[in-house]
Amino acid sequence: MFQTYDVTSRPEQGPPRLARLRAEIAAEGLDGFLVPRADVHQGEYVAPRDARLEWLTGFSGSAGFCAVLPGIAGVFIDGRYRVQVRAQVDLGAFTPVPWPETGLGDWLKAQAAPGARIGFDPWLHTRAEIDKIEAALDGTGIVLVPGENLVDRIWADQPGPPAGAVRVQPEEFTGATAAEKRARIAAALGAAAQTAVVLTLPDSISWLLNIRGSDVPRNPVVQALAVLHADATLDLCIDPAKLDETLRAHLGPEVRLHPADGLPHLLTGLDGPVRLDPASAPVALWQALGDRAVAGTDPCLLPKACKTGAEIEGARTAHLRDAVAMCRFLAWLDAEAPGGGLTEIAVARRLEGFRRDTNALQDISFDSIVGAGAHGAIVHYRVTEGTDRPVRPGELLLVDSGGQYVDGTTDITRTVAVGAPPAEAAEAFTRVLQGMIAISRARFPKGLAGRDLDPLARIALWQAGQDYDHGTGHGVGSFLSVHEGPARIARTGEVPLAPGMILSNEPGHYREGHWGIRIENLIVVIPAPDLPGADPGREMYAFETLTQVPIDRRLIVTAMLGAEERAWIDAYHAGVLAAVGPRLDPVTRDWLAAACAPL
Repeated sequence: MFQTYDVTSRPEQGPPRLARLRAEIAAEGLDGFLVPRADVHQGEYVAPRDARLEWLTGFSGSAGFCAVLPGIAGVFIDGRYRVQVRAQVDLGAFTPVPWPETGLGDWLKAQAAPGARIGFDPWLHTRAEIDKIEAALDGTGIVLVPGENLVDRIWADQPGPPAGAVRVQPEEFTGATAAEKRARIAAALGAAAQTAVVLTLPDSISWLLNIRGSDVPRNPVVQALAVLHADATLDLCIDPAKLDETLRAHLGPEVRLHPADGLPHLLTGLDGPVRLDPASAPVALWQALGDRAVAGTDPCLLPKACKTGAEIEGARTAHLRDAVAMCRFLAWLDAEAPGGGLTEIAVARRLEGFRRDTNALQDISFDSIVGAGAHGAIVHYRVTEGTDRPVRPGELLLVDSGGQYVDGTTDITRTVAVGAPPAEAAEAFTRVLQGMIAISRARFPKGLAGRDLDPLARIALWQAGQDYDHGTGHGVGSFLSVHEGPARIARTGEVPLAPGMILSNEPGHYREGHWGIRIENLIVVIPAPDLPGADPGREMYAFETLTQVPIDRRLIVTAMLGAEERAWIDAYHAGVLAAVGPRLDPVTRDWLAAACAPL
């Protein structure tokens, strides 16, 4: 079913709830309280039970937090949500704060009273996060105080924990057995002289055990906690109702099952050193383990990001299947939109219908973003019945969507012209396209990270005095989270890119109040083909484009493109037509031939 998220102000979520929270803060002898968008697992996505930030403020973005003080409640949001937050929160009760430009520590120094005591739930904040805040507060007398979650205390109708069924992810799609993965990670622990690692991230646990679930909307992950030991055995803390006999047999005797709340008891029996990831392990785990804990990266992150041959082949198959659905959708859109009878919700529902027609869709990979006109400038816009607007001729329509299939996860954005596009928008679109092509064509030496490539996507925009306030690309899972670490193409992308990593390539440009532009393909890192005259022994990488859907030629100002850029787009479109055309009905195939014609 198509689901929507409200992007309009909901006053009932603001002042009354905020007043009750402030009363609890005062009753606890505190001067403030932190409300993150996080759960015990510290993943990007949360179940309804853990949507505390949205419940309190109305803000539904995928990142951010609220700091509640007696006289001000700051909602910290990054560049993706500057427009959205103003539409969702009661601006009389909450104050948007640009983050990370403004750090929480600096904000508290300016807003909190000297010696203020700020409460937080130690299960909902990582050690890295708290350490950074405390370092900024050093010498101010302001202290962070771990304790009970005060939002849970006042949230009378808080949903229960998710209890989605768990399924086996077959080896034909994973390319490695769960036992092989456990042995590989355990060997890394042994080499580091560590006895165990505590895993909290749902996608790490799901990847490691070759299982998938339905605990979080749109993300086929299993919410659980685990301890992997250096002997490759594993203790899994999970609601037993999620596991049938097939799953228990799949996990095998080397995976010991415990109640979902059994991790604190397990920790008491562990000998150190036990690895915890400062970026994802909650403060409560560090408190429980004390000097037995040692800092180290979640050892599943990099192996999970570097896809196996089976996972890459599955991604190719999933993207070809998804391309058929997208081409059918775009052909339908071209036929219907000029008449002016469509709305954003109608477009989103029809798009999901085309994906479901594949008879392979497990779920959409996130709630579809369909932004017409000015709504396209809201980077993570979610249409609702209250905000639904017509798709009007003469405007741009931004559609960002994806599918979850057992053999792969897709994520694609296309910005299309409805009728004649504004000239200024077409020029900006062409600069965005130049950035997308630059990443697609990149050839780079081993050891470079996403931050090294990110400027390639922006240089054409920079030369016009333009930019965008989000990363250029994120990692993508294999029938897992559509946003997957640790690699990214962004100013913050510090992990070296390696073969097998699947990433998005999605530069954009946004004109608030008018339009939004984003073009997104998924790409996979591959060894670069040999070139005559290349340095011998210098290992080079390149990208293979997985997405096979045409880019709107009506928005391309061909004169702005160089010869190599024109050659790339023509070759891309020729490949799309050859791969997808034979899988389409005659009418859609004719549309695709026109959409893929050379510039």
